[in-house]
Amino acid sequence: MYKNLKYLFISSLIFVACSEDIKEEVIAEDPLSKGSADFTKYVALGNSLTAGFSDNALFKAGQINAYPNLMAEKFAEVGGGSFTTPLTNDNVGGLLAGGVQIQGPRLVFFNGAPVPLNIAVPGSVPTTEIGVPLTGPFNNMGVPGAKSYHLVAPNYGNIAGLANGTANPYFVRFRSSASTTILNDALAQNPTFFSLWIGNNDVLGYATSGGTGVNQLGNTNPATYAGNDISDPAMFNTVYNQIIDALTSGGRKGVVANIPSVTSAAFFKTVPFNPVPLNAATADALNAGLIGPLDQILTALGQQDRLKPLVAASNNPLLIVDEGLTNLGPQIQAIAAASGNPQLVALAPFLGSAYGQARHATKDDLVLLTTRSVIGQPAGSPVPTLNAFGVSFPLQDQHVLVPTEITMINTATTAFNNTIKTAAESKGLAFVDVNSIMGELSRTGIRFDNYHMSATFGQGGVFSWDGIHITARANAYIANQFLGAIERTYGAKFNKFKPQDRPITYPSFLPN
Repeated sequence: MYKNLKYLFISSLIFVACSEDIKEEVIAEDPLSKGSADFTKYVALGNSLTAGFSDNALFKAGQINAYPNLMAEKFAEVGGGSFTTPLTNDNVGGLLAGGVQIQGPRLVFFNGAPVPLNIAVPGSVPTTEIGVPLTGPFNNMGVPGAKSYHLVAPNYGNIAGLANGTANPYFVRFRSSASTTILNDALAQNPTFFSLWIGNNDVLGYATSGGTGVNQLGNTNPATYAGNDISDPAMFNTVYNQIIDALTSGGRKGVVANIPSVTSAAFFKTVPFNPVPLNAATADALNAGLIGPLDQILTALGQQDRLKPLVAASNNPLLIVDEGLTNLGPQIQAIAAASGNPQLVALAPFLGSAYGQARHATKDDLVLLTTRSVIGQPAGSPVPTLNAFGVSFPLQDQHVLVPTEITMINTATTAFNNTIKTAAESKGLAFVDVNSIMGELSRTGIRFDNYHMSATFGQGGVFSWDGIHITARANAYIANQFLGAIERTYGAKFNKFKPQDRPITYPSFLPN
């Protein structure tokens, strides 16, 4: 358990002569120190977490509260230099390209749910135009959406590449030239100290898409990857060590962090697998018209565990597609067509096409936060009585992570983290085990001072309204973890933040 303790020492014993001698222990703080590190020019590399992305957008307040900016405040107290960030124009969030909105505004809590700011405050529109590049250099090189290999990809800031997905609109704003790389722009500043937190997006897109991408295991050519794919661990190892070798050239010091299991995020832990409320009449009708007949067919095919009888209760499981299951669609259609039951005969083609890989969800499935809005909604089924997503029509691949997909995510994450830890140890870098920290936050929460912080969506203090990115309070906590790792490795001493003094949400009306 982490506690924000001050290191204390006894500076002297003062004897006071009154009616009796009294020994008084005078306590003082250890002096602040940079240790063996040099923070004159600090550069932070990473993705959206480094940039200060929060509430599904990049906006000024989030950038100001980003952990690198907070760290730089403490570095300045021990001789560190200035730290510049490519700030957006407003606290609305979002981006424009040629006046056209390409990224929406931030999320806020309104009428009981997170919604885009323009719904809560009509007329809220982005004003940050990517076609007007900023003049750098910038110390915060965090680029939302960047994967490991994007840090060394030429033309990642070339606006012409937006059309084919080879460029990043956030990097377009502040790159030094269209052809440069993120790493080159960082190194061009001759940093004396760096932080690197990269790798989340090498698996995150796959997870947040419900596993619709491809596991690129064995494919070391990232030019062939799509946005929602899992990166190959061998490729990640090569690229990550290339980045580390460049950053530590000449003996440069720094701090790196591993990546948390994305499945510990509120995005995957908020919607339960069994949120379906049914009254007796509806449960009986679905059992008689769908679940019962399908279960009989599946039982005949040796798959009697796929479906469960529905009951009059509020915790019926979701009906989902599991692409890891054998597709029994043709068999289902054939048995239904030959059943002699006029209703089943008429539904046979539909049953075969829609329910061949269907099953009821279990606690081992992770329902995406965004799926909450589609549960029970029309699914586009040609059969009106079987048209409710997650109830009578299965949620699709993009709505749920199933165990086979979770295993691929966790396997890749473990491999990436092994690379990061090995690189840190080989170079003598400070190391932050964010994976363990986020795991503890997800399981039990963490108490410090008189505050308990957890991963509970909306109130735990860790995750912003998008369920993935962290709050201002969590950024302060993460900054403390980075600072602590630097203290242990380089003998530095910093004042730390009190995370509980920082907000967990941003108001709808936030001045620019």
